[in-house]
Amino acid sequence: MNVARERWGFTGALPPPRFNMARYCLTAAQTTPDKVALIVVSDAQAPIERAERWTYGQLDQAIRRIAAGLGRLGLEPGARLMIRMGNTSDYALLFFGAIAAGCVPLPSSAQLTENEADFLLADSGARVIAMSDDLRLAPPPGVRVFGPTEVAALRATSQPADYADTAVDDPAFLVYTSGTTGQPKGVLHAQRSAWGRRPMYQGWYGIRPDDVILHAGAFNWTYTLGVGLTDPWANGATTVLYNGPRDVTVWPLLMAKFRATLFAAVPGVYRQILKYTDLREFDLSNLRHGLTAGEALSVTLLEQWRTVTGKELYEALGMSECSTYVSSSPSAPVKPGSPGKPQHGRCVAALPIESGEEPLPPNETGLLAVHRSDPGLMLGYWNRPEEEELVYRGEWFIGGDLVHFDADGYMIYHGRNDDVMNAMGYRVSPLEVEHCLSQHPAVAEVAVTELVVREGVSVIAAFVVPRDPDEPEGVDAAPLLAYAHARLAAYKCPREIIFVNSLPRTANGKVRRRDLAQWRR
Repeated sequence: MNVARERWGFTGALPPPRFNMARYCLTAAQTTPDKVALIVVSDAQAPIERAERWTYGQLDQAIRRIAAGLGRLGLEPGARLMIRMGNTSDYALLFFGAIAAGCVPLPSSAQLTENEADFLLADSGARVIAMSDDLRLAPPPGVRVFGPTEVAALRATSQPADYADTAVDDPAFLVYTSGTTGQPKGVLHAQRSAWGRRPMYQGWYGIRPDDVILHAGAFNWTYTLGVGLTDPWANGATTVLYNGPRDVTVWPLLMAKFRATLFAAVPGVYRQILKYTDLREFDLSNLRHGLTAGEALSVTLLEQWRTVTGKELYEALGMSECSTYVSSSPSAPVKPGSPGKPQHGRCVAALPIESGEEPLPPNETGLLAVHRSDPGLMLGYWNRPEEEELVYRGEWFIGGDLVHFDADGYMIYHGRNDDVMNAMGYRVSPLEVEHCLSQHPAVAEVAVTELVVREGVSVIAAFVVPRDPDEPEGVDAAPLLAYAHARLAAYKCPREIIFVNSLPRTANGKVRRRDLAQWRR
């Protein structure tokens, strides 16, 4: 390593050489075994006493029994186990039980089609698939199927196993990207990934052992696995998860009933809560603040949430390969329009777009990079060595996001490098145009992309969901174009406004800009 590069690297505490993620997350079982660690709610209207509850002691026993059962079935360390279930306690127990055994769970979405699930099963080489009865598929020969009965039998193993004596860099779990640019690719994480989340504890959550955390996501997403399970348990807190019918009105009800102190969701969920519920009808006095990630938080939504609830909303930016590493928090005040600062100990920088490993100075836009010494960074892409060559530049991992850091250290996000539009030779971030238009009172949601109008000619187009389509301004492009021209350089302004009923999104709520051209109401 040359002298210049020695200045850079992760400066937080490093994990011990022998480290098991499941053991780390269940440490509270030794100190507070009777404390409630997990509450699973199926009926938001039912009395709270009817919710499923697990103490730390019960979790520890069940997870280690599952680990023993997997070993008894002949699964060796490193063997993959695919999980295809809803947000049930069995999902959580299998995920951590496999890690406790030294196996590698593959959490998948309950929303995947059978063909999509088949691809993950084949690509991962999983030897076992655990499925809910309503999500059955026909696996290939040699793949063992676990239904609810088999999972219950695993939990009934008489003698719990000890946690596997894994090394810090041994594989822990495998997640797949959304696959919006092609076939999904597996991201393999190490046991140390849980330790690598430690900068988030105070750098995003401000988490405490007495916290009750309600998460609105599904287990296939690292956002939910981390914020909804891994981090609350590693801090001895209580987590509440909902697996009933999808209805945005349940979230304030659950916050009030279970006295949630932290609530986590994507910005779209906060937007829907504000639109479809009257938060004044619920007692949210226990809620300290909200957490949001997954897509950019608009200034309008932030201000609306603050006005209605009197609570703060802390944003974080991350990726499947390293979870969240830039955030605002009680100790890093919110700067509207920015997801925050690099968390303490992280080594995060903007690198020159074309080449070079020397971080750019403040206010210069470049590619967001995380130093490869970060313990939260992935082990690599599953069976995709050619993909890894594209994302590493020397000692830096580059995920493809365009950003700059201001003089105060706050990161300003300019979108994906391949989302950036070309307007009259200028690079234009769609997020900059979206941020402008989202503040117009007639706009509920907006997404911006390049739209090909004829061969070799494209224009910037804004796809707008009107706040009130019955209002004249809600379906008239002229006022919005004038609004943009008054606030943006001419080359940044959209040439077309296209009104739609909704925006195309992934299962995790992110806008699919590449699908906008085919999106019409």
